Amino acid sequence: MGRKAKSIKLNSTQRAELENGYKTGKRTFSKRCHIILLKSTERTSEEVAEIVGTNPISVNSWVKRYEQSGLKGLHTKSGQGRKPILNKKQDEEKVKKAVKAERQRLKRAKDELEKSLDKTFSLKTLKRFLKNLSANGSAFV
Repeated sequence: MGRKAKSIKLNSTQRAELENGYKTGKRTFSKRCHIILLKSTERTSEEVAEIVGTNPISVNSWVKRYEQSGLKGLHTKSGQGRKPILNKKQDEEKVKKAVKAERQRLKRAKDELEKSLDKTFSLKTLKRFLKNLSANGSAFV
């Protein structure tokens, strides 16, 4: 006979927060909320891992982070993931200037930016950066 599965006791407020995070959060945050909700139903880490599509060690580490930091512990910490090639703070003005100079030929603007910024990136990266600028209200005038 094995050990009894560790269970998390949730009050109604915590359960509501986790359910909201599961339903409306981004994919990774939603998955982490789901892990905690499943663990609160007295399932083993192996069962939860199979349901969610991860491994039991990850389940246990997310449970530990939730116990230590609550809902904040389930968010991805800043500084994780790949760093952006084009930085809004540093490169925004140069990008705007290059695109204004070569409005009809974005490929040429990209080539000029690669030389002036000493970075290599794809045309798709430049388009995504410009789209994010316009979404954040930095329109070209």
